[in-house]
Amino acid sequence: MIIVGEKINGSIPSVAKAIAARDEDFIRNLAKVQTDAGVDFIDVCASVEESIEVETMKWLIDLVQEVSETPIAVDSPSVNVCVESMKFCNKPGLVNSVSLEGDKIDVVFPVIAGTKWECAALLCDDTGIPRNAAKRLEVFAGIMAKAKEYDIDPSRLHIDPLVEMLATSEEGIKMVTDVITDIKSQYPTIHVIGAVSNISFNLPVRKLVNQGFVVLAMNAGMDSFILDPLNRDMMGMIFATEALLGMDEYCMEYIGAYRRGVFGPKKK
Repeated sequence: MIIVGEKINGSIPSVAKAIAARDEDFIRNLAKVQTDAGVDFIDVCASVEESIEVETMKWLIDLVQEVSETPIAVDSPSVNVCVESMKFCNKPGLVNSVSLEGDKIDVVFPVIAGTKWECAALLCDDTGIPRNAAKRLEVFAGIMAKAKEYDIDPSRLHIDPLVEMLATSEEGIKMVTDVITDIKSQYPTIHVIGAVSNISFNLPVRKLVNQGFVVLAMNAGMDSFILDPLNRDMMGMIFATEALLGMDEYCMEYIGAYRRGVFGPKKK
């Protein structure tokens, strides 16, 4: 299972305040605690005006790399900012993200071709977010055609099927799980990624909905999550589900994560 730690994001009020105040210790601590939780990537998203975004991304990435060797997920609505931010990283990480909107893929894919950089790709295009599974799979086919054009192996891609609010859905998450299952059947080595908290917007006790979604999504084939790795209940649910699905031989990953204190009672 691949975990992308989401806590260094300027859209979070406490992080926005730290960025504005240039509070270096606050950012370093967020990087350290996520590293200690065992994340595979640390997402870095400035969420500031584009005129200062690259400069802010450099500041954030430099601070993260002072205390962590975990690869960076460079995160911005602007693919040009993502490409510039890659230059500040000490090792290949994850570009978050591209889609078939405009020229996003044609900006990023040539840059990561021939490297070990991975990339998240959203199943949307210039018409917006597709309303049905068939259209999302059409967009997926277009993304994979571009990947083939630039010789990018499917194992380096994290496909986001676009998890939307459950409160406005007429059929729960069936469309999303159908898309996930189809994607994984076509390309077994590809990753499917999702921002867990999107599912529960406008609902009470959101953590219960989020946890239920993770179980169902993992059963369909989702193997990459953007989430808060300090949420012990969520992390425990992920490791438990991985074991229940037969993806954790003799439950060794589950036991190891428990011993490291990733979930379960907090160590005194």
